[in-house]
Amino acid sequence: MNWFFKIQIINGWLPKTMLVLSVIGLAVVIILKSKKGWLKPLLKQLGFGVIGLALGGLVVWLLSDVFKVFGVSLGWVVMTTIAVGIGVISALVAAIVQSKGLRRGVAAVTIVFALIYCGISVDKIYGEYTTVGSLFGVPQFSRLDEDSVHDATMSVKEWRKLAAHDDLPSMPKHGEVHSIKIPATKSGFGARTADVYLPPAALSNTPPALPVMVVLAGQPGSPDRYFSAGQLGKMLNTYAAKHDGLAPIAVSPDQNGALVHNTLCTDTKVYGNAETYLVKDVTSWVKSSLPVAKSSQQWLIGGFSQGGTCATQLGPAYPNIYGHIFSAGGEIEPTDGSHKKTVQRYFDGKESEFDKHVPINIIKANAPSKQTWFSAAGEWDGKSQKNQVAISKAAMNAGMSATTVIVKSTGHDWHTVQAGMEAQIDMFGTETGLGETHKTINDYPKLQVVAANTNKETD
Repeated sequence: MNWFFKIQIINGWLPKTMLVLSVIGLAVVIILKSKKGWLKPLLKQLGFGVIGLALGGLVVWLLSDVFKVFGVSLGWVVMTTIAVGIGVISALVAAIVQSKGLRRGVAAVTIVFALIYCGISVDKIYGEYTTVGSLFGVPQFSRLDEDSVHDATMSVKEWRKLAAHDDLPSMPKHGEVHSIKIPATKSGFGARTADVYLPPAALSNTPPALPVMVVLAGQPGSPDRYFSAGQLGKMLNTYAAKHDGLAPIAVSPDQNGALVHNTLCTDTKVYGNAETYLVKDVTSWVKSSLPVAKSSQQWLIGGFSQGGTCATQLGPAYPNIYGHIFSAGGEIEPTDGSHKKTVQRYFDGKESEFDKHVPINIIKANAPSKQTWFSAAGEWDGKSQKNQVAISKAAMNAGMSATTVIVKSTGHDWHTVQAGMEAQIDMFGTETGLGETHKTINDYPKLQVVAANTNKETD
């Protein structure tokens, strides 16, 4: 079954095949005569398709933008894709009702192909599920052999001196992503398997002490998402190829414990001690098991959606651990359903306890701060834009070096994360001494700055 779980959903033969089969099926349905002739029944079926498109689009828009049942707007691209899919399926259902024999059978089978292709198209817009395995929650990466990872023996500065003299130690050409179970020694939290990216330099026998990126996927989701949907491993390999094998070590731990859980990244009676797990257990394991730098200025915490909210809670609350914060599409406050429901369920109805976990409140309580803050929101994600700008202003007021960008032609999706992370990796590389590329945010064509208090060049 391993081959089945590795099938690519967004790219490769599967989406192309579903599109071709859908088009062929529609063509056959149109060409074949129904029991009542050809033109008149066909026009009726097309009419049902148009009605399905209009009504389907209306319902999706109401659910997305009026009643906001998904928390964020789906965006016009997703809503249009779903509406077209409903229209096609409506026409095919009408063909089944008005036909017999081969035409009815072809219409029924084509509905299946059209449904699959519509789902793939929506997934491609979000970039969420890249393989069949990711769809079913199957781990995407091999287990990390901890015995093969060596302690740091030099600084990044010393590594770069060796590179300048063409005297680097032996290392693989590319970095590697592996899975690992990080023990919940102090928290007892029921975390799922984490993922770790080790750049080429970290895989040598004499690695340098490298900076760390702790990244958190959204909810629902899993740690794999940052390296599958987010393509973080590929981006860091690209960076390492330009910087003598140097790149940050990236760790994606599990902050929720299950696909449908939302711990709010706090210690509560609902899902356990998620905050303690992240800031104590994960931090302790990384520092004792991987060749990393210990200073907070060498550590970044970031995330997407609910993971971004977690980053904006934990980053400012623990400046002794994290010197840098990244958020893509994070919320203004941690919620699981409505505000009232969240406060009641997680904090026994005590607003004062809930307020301690609101990012802006945490930033104010820990001011002044020398941390950096970088956030991104999709062009089609108006709610996240407002959230990021509001938090960014609080970060600036607290003394942080803060920048918020809008990513062009994206929504609340992994394409926003990828574009934001590309710039964040470069900035983090400069701030931690990995290398220099002399870029500014304006050099990234997908990014538009909407709030900033620094004109600092990035790596």
